[in-house]
Amino acid sequence: MRTAPEAAGTAAPPVALELLVHGVGGTTPALMLDDPRTVCLAGDDTAGIHRRACDADAEEHPEAHRDGPVPEAYCWSNLTSGNGSRALWLLLLPFMIANLAHWMRPPSTRRRLGVAAEVLVRLIALTLTVLLVAAACEVALDIVGWQCAGRSGCSRHQTWLGFAAAARGGWWSEPGRRLALAAVAPLALTGLLWWLSRRTWSAYESQRPTGGRTPPPAQPGTAHRAVAAPDVEPVPGAGPGAEPPALALPGFWYGRRSVARLRTAHTAAALATVSAALCVPALRHDHGRGGSVLAALGWALAGLLALLTAVAVVAAARARRTEDDLDDATDRRATRLLLIGSAVALAAAVLYSGWHRPGWTSAGRLPAAQTFTTLTVLQGALIAALAVIAGLLHRTPAPPSGPAPTGRREPAEATDSAVPAAAAGPTTSPPQGVALRGLAGPAVALLACALGGVLTGGVAQRCADWLDRGPTPGEDGSPLAGPPAVLTWEASVIPAVLVVLLLCGAAVTVRLRKRERALYGQVEGLYPDEPHHPFRTRQIAGAIARAGLTDSAPLLIAVVCAAAFALGAGAVVGAWTGSGTPGDTAAGAPDVLAACARTAQALGSWLVGAGVVALVALGRRAYRDASARRTVGILWDVGTFWPRAAHPFAPPCYAERAVPDLSWRMASWTQATGGRIILSGHSQGSVLSAAAVWQLDPETRGRVALLTYGCPLDRLYGRWFPAHFGPDRLRALHDDMHAWRNLWRRTDPIGGPVHLDPPHPAGSSGGTAKTVAPVDRGPLLDPAAYGRSLRHPLPAPVLGHSDFQADPAFAEERAALLAELARSTGRTAPRAGTLPAQGGAQGSSGRSSG
Repeated sequence: MRTAPEAAGTAAPPVALELLVHGVGGTTPALMLDDPRTVCLAGDDTAGIHRRACDADAEEHPEAHRDGPVPEAYCWSNLTSGNGSRALWLLLLPFMIANLAHWMRPPSTRRRLGVAAEVLVRLIALTLTVLLVAAACEVALDIVGWQCAGRSGCSRHQTWLGFAAAARGGWWSEPGRRLALAAVAPLALTGLLWWLSRRTWSAYESQRPTGGRTPPPAQPGTAHRAVAAPDVEPVPGAGPGAEPPALALPGFWYGRRSVARLRTAHTAAALATVSAALCVPALRHDHGRGGSVLAALGWALAGLLALLTAVAVVAAARARRTEDDLDDATDRRATRLLLIGSAVALAAAVLYSGWHRPGWTSAGRLPAAQTFTTLTVLQGALIAALAVIAGLLHRTPAPPSGPAPTGRREPAEATDSAVPAAAAGPTTSPPQGVALRGLAGPAVALLACALGGVLTGGVAQRCADWLDRGPTPGEDGSPLAGPPAVLTWEASVIPAVLVVLLLCGAAVTVRLRKRERALYGQVEGLYPDEPHHPFRTRQIAGAIARAGLTDSAPLLIAVVCAAAFALGAGAVVGAWTGSGTPGDTAAGAPDVLAACARTAQALGSWLVGAGVVALVALGRRAYRDASARRTVGILWDVGTFWPRAAHPFAPPCYAERAVPDLSWRMASWTQATGGRIILSGHSQGSVLSAAAVWQLDPETRGRVALLTYGCPLDRLYGRWFPAHFGPDRLRALHDDMHAWRNLWRRTDPIGGPVHLDPPHPAGSSGGTAKTVAPVDRGPLLDPAAYGRSLRHPLPAPVLGHSDFQADPAFAEERAALLAELARSTGRTAPRAGTLPAQGGAQGSSGRSSG
């Protein structure tokens, strides 16, 4: 029996497929395919492959599809915005930001330094988990159980605390038992984080990918079971002596083992934090009495907690990803021992804390309040070490990723949609270097720690203010001592950070206006044969100037990070050397400084409280409102593309489902039909498309062409994640597949050119080199018309990041790619120009940035 490709050789040529991948914010199959009648060929409600109903059996009737490729849509939006409960991931924002820092390492040949950087990021992520649980302990154990329940001035206003109030003298009134009861809150938080991580781990990291390599024979449009991918096939960009790209390795999108190990380490550290919060106050009381059996038991328990903490730190440091192969090891014995040991230590801490101690009363704050100062200093030291290593990595050469291209870029053919070169200035924006000179990872890690510290400090301060209905906690007349001074200091620096942000915003606005005015002449030169109007010129120039602000993001982040580091260090110093809160420290200062200190302390507390309430309100609205949930999903589309390599409690990586889906679909379809594929990716979809092509075997890759538009591969990913999407990596991928076109506009704030030379020129029979078209096509003219005309009776909108398929250049480049694939595979190209351009396909998905 003949296979489909063999049969196609004696009959009509096989159909060509255009596989559409939308960007962030999501869309529907009907909008992507510009047809309300669609069918799902494979997948589920979360992510699936869709076609128009009239094209469902296109492979069986290739003669009916000679005029163009068959459109097929991969819709993945529900991976990030489908379930309403995912909007609550907003509260895990510091964890997600810390996870991004892992992937921002500069490319380098110094492997040991790279491993050290990864270890430091994992340790920083571990401190964030400890910080979150310690904050829960601070609120529940210290402020509620120790301070409020221990003072009649606070407990008499809280009827729900009456049974545990010290003044009542009941069984729960003893300090240790109140602490044991209050520990339910941080333990519930730890259990929730473990459950969320375990649930998403089962749905994402535990799904074994196929890698898109050598799939078994299958019928077109059918789903496939995952099988092991052979590890002997070459990967794109891995030439002689070159290091294979990590994105091409079979285990890159399979983090089952590493995430499980990280989850165990973080859970153990969280349980040890709660146990320490219970043990230390009781041990301090017993130690003061001298020589008691309880004191000996307390010191033994403290030693056990120190040992478990050290084991958790080592486990987190050693939880490195295995990307060369699919790692199915479970580490079940080590995992169970660590978790069981942590649970036993917790139970012992509860019994030890709740033991009857006559005469024990709660006064002041819990003695473990210095934990937050220690954590802040530790985080600063880890970030400083990470910055040193990142700087060393940036100064060393990147590993070779394949032969350098030698072909010379030829200009693209002029079309109506192209911007006139004389008017537009440079035909391509200059390539940008690595963001922050390789210090993007430390900067992002600093932002994660600063955000975590501010949130914990603000929440603790707001809870204390809520319980104390009189003066501010810690001041004269208040029954509460309030949270530790360092948390109050951290919340108090928020107004100063906001002032820095306002100054940056003002500077950016001034720069934007200058840039806008400088573009007036260029804009009018783009439309030489039309009458010009100041308002329309200003509108177009403003769109171009605002799009260019994206390239200034590193400078803004550098300023914010410098301010956050300086103010955070000042907060630690002030808490360590001062006499308490900022208001207390400035009590003897001039009236102006004292007033500023008190205002910053009160305003910072309210601002953080308002921010937390806003996050919860947004999450609650997103839970009920699909449009709001999609807005939240845009943030996750960008932040959760990368696997959870540093923090297991971060939101899960949707690409671990999307990339194997795409690569497997392309591999199985080309093997079953022998056809060609145009992989058409918009915005974040272009990043998923490139990652999927990296996972293909060479034979399949030879039948796939890549068409990207609104593409952030070079402008964003290449700058912030240079080890994986740097120029060398993208150039190696381009050299390996040979068929890639990228459309871009100057008004697009997200996408841009990829700055790739054409592949190596092929030698002709006469010994001369053939001209190869460049990858980038643009900048495309946007808007399509300046004013009203017969062709454009209404004012044309500035499209920016959306509706690329409405531009004639889209159909032209798609036809050119099909012809190029036809020449390389010996097939006849479909006739171009008769298939609808699918104007609504990616335009709707492109309205959200990505």
